[in-house]
Amino acid sequence: MNLLILGATGPTGRQLLNAACKCGDTITALARNPAALADFADEVTVVAGDATSRNDVSTAALGQDAIISALGQGKSLNHQDLFNRASAAVLGAAEEQGVTRLIWMSSFGVGDTFESATLTQKIMYSTLLRGVYANKKIADERIRSSGLDWTLVYPTALTNGPAKGNYRVNDRLQMRGAPRISRADVAAFMHEAAHSSEWIHRDAVITD
Repeated sequence: MNLLILGATGPTGRQLLNAACKCGDTITALARNPAALADFADEVTVVAGDATSRNDVSTAALGQDAIISALGQGKSLNHQDLFNRASAAVLGAAEEQGVTRLIWMSSFGVGDTFESATLTQKIMYSTLLRGVYANKKIADERIRSSGLDWTLVYPTALTNGPAKGNYRVNDRLQMRGAPRISRADVAAFMHEAAHSSEWIHRDAVITD
């Protein structure tokens, strides 16, 4: 399968690259700093560009079967309109190049998933993460109303632990305690979703 991965230089994106490489997919990664993916040079075609640029995404999307986005703003709470701008660029590029499948990583607590959060989560989402989540909601709603075969993925707090493979995933999950999920498990799910029709036009809430 021909896959375009966005956010590949981030911690979840690198896990996606690992999963796709093991599966034998033909992988393209769009990166502002291609040198950051030098360790994947023999397995991945790296295109220099910005995920908020329709032209850059369109160039990388040529000939792809699916686009998987693991875009994030790292530890910064300044989203800089990233998710709004990137979603617009990706949808425009997908239409231009005839790519119909999109797997997009959002965050648990965005949009309707907020209602299933614990009290502690709700406080954090509505204060510390309010701006970031509002920007992600714009992107999610745009994707949901598009004509693409989309899957929106809503992981709880991300960790750098190993994949366990026994995570919970459903359209809605009621949370308890301090839920979290490894980036490796999220990446494995997103990669599998790209190869299946099971999660088309569905929200996927994922947690341990």
